Amino acid sequence: MSTWIRARDSALYAISQGYNVFPLSIYKTPSIKSPHDKGHSCRGQCGKPGHGVHDATTDAAYARHLFDLSPRAAGYGISCGGRMVGLDLDRKNGVNGVESIYQLAAKHEFQIPQTMTVCTPSGGFHLWLSIPAGVNVPNSAGRLGPGIDVRGTGGYLVGPGSTGKAGEYTLHPKLGDVVVQSVPEQLLKLMLPKPVTRRIPRADPSPVTASRALDGLVKVVLNAPQGTRNDRLYWAAAKAWAHVDDGHMGAAEVEAALVEAAVRQGLTAGEAARTVASARRSGAAA
Repeated sequence: MSTWIRARDSALYAISQGYNVFPLSIYKTPSIKSPHDKGHSCRGQCGKPGHGVHDATTDAAYARHLFDLSPRAAGYGISCGGRMVGLDLDRKNGVNGVESIYQLAAKHEFQIPQTMTVCTPSGGFHLWLSIPAGVNVPNSAGRLGPGIDVRGTGGYLVGPGSTGKAGEYTLHPKLGDVVVQSVPEQLLKLMLPKPVTRRIPRADPSPVTASRALDGLVKVVLNAPQGTRNDRLYWAAAKAWAHVDDGHMGAAEVEAALVEAAVRQGLTAGEAARTVASARRSGAAA
């Protein structure tokens, strides 16, 4: 069986279980090229494929069409947010996310449920957890602890049956295809942003003004020359977080938009999320 067929069939199985999917390249990035020039802010409103996680679908026929447009697809992404959040536990480069999550569980007195678990090529794991309706969990990188990344609204996980440059993503051999368990209440609280004291805005910006400001920062990332991507992303994120603190923008919207733009520039979702999170931490410490 070819890598492409395995990825497509695995994605179709995920759809049968109710998950939203879209094709990924062997680099774990969206495999369909954007129909727009750099600097666009479209997230699928145009109706054309090529918008990354915004292409995710539960329509099997449309998923087949997306894979037909992606003859070099090697995997598929499962969009998070809405009904599910993902924990990406890295074990590489001296960081052990598995140890970190157990330390977090012991400190905050919650149990890690035996939920759907995907083994990653680096020796880490993706844990799938269900969340209550209406809860918006933001993406984060390392905020809960070293090697722990959260995939929430606007984020995605690489699905089992996918192949990356380092190897295959497979179901945990001891757990298999199990029911996704609810996120522990204490862990959910840790995932959500901490309340911050907001400065009173000098003016009450309209939604249109805030949207244009975010679009401008996204364009900074999308137009970054080679070798400046991280620097431009960090700068744009710092500016965006300042707007969030002023109450001009939403945190989840900012993180999702900037990470997506960085992924289109060639960064991995993890790298981008870590840079955005670093900009937020630096701003909070200022």
